[in-house]
Amino acid sequence: MEFKEMEIWVFDKREKSRGNLYVEPLSENEFRMSDNDLLNCRLTKGTEFRTRINSNGDHEIIKILKDSEFTTRRFLLSPTYKESDYRFLGEELIKQGGFWQVDFGGILTINIPEFFEFDVDQVMKELDLKFTEIIE
Repeated sequence: MEFKEMEIWVFDKREKSRGNLYVEPLSENEFRMSDNDLLNCRLTKGTEFRTRINSNGDHEIIKILKDSEFTTRRFLLSPTYKESDYRFLGEELIKQGGFWQVDFGGILTINIPEFFEFDVDQVMKELDLKFTEIIE
């Protein structure tokens, strides 16, 4: 199947909340995450899952099929930094198959591929970036 990103609406029974996810369809009811869900830390880039359609027409995740192969880290951004201050790290991640995204202008999520040639902590130190890491 050719990669075609799509948006689906997902209802979370435990949280009784509804939100949208950007995914790659694998089959009629199986998907791979295209980015990172901000609220559900299990749904990160590359995670594959199965859904069923509920009575409201929303997807409900019934099973995680495969965890992401990326190492995912999240940081709170300080307003003292501009995107250009940390763009180098994001561009290197993308060049080597990783991913980065900023949500609400203040939460940076990075997806580090297994064989990323840089030590993220060392790069942040060299760039004098002092982000607060969000630990689950």
